[in-house]
Amino acid sequence: MNIYESAEDYLETLLILSKKQPQVISKDIVQETGYSKPSISIAMKKLREKNLVEFDANNNIFLTDEGKKIAENIYEKHLTLTKFFKKLGVSDENATEDACRMEHFISDESYEKIKEWTK
Repeated sequence: MNIYESAEDYLETLLILSKKQPQVISKDIVQETGYSKPSISIAMKKLREKNLVEFDANNNIFLTDEGKKIAENIYEKHLTLTKFFKKLGVSDENATEDACRMEHFISDESYEKIKEWTK
């Protein structure tokens, strides 16, 4: 499924938050990302329409199986690329920022080679 970079970022954020806390609501995503509540609401609606997130009766947000699969893939790329840049001597801050940008666009071939190299 092709989704936008911002959607991947939201899914990744949901994954990270769900690892830290048992329940995630829109307010948590606002605090984590710094985006406005209306922006988060619109994004969550779009993700729900694509069956990537679900809401319960208390407005807790959960990743669907497909949403979790995408989020875990992006998060793994983020961690691997960050590790790669740090091994090259890039500062922690720049390594993290560069990984965040590249995780969305790197080819599978290049990513697999970087993944092999960082092991």
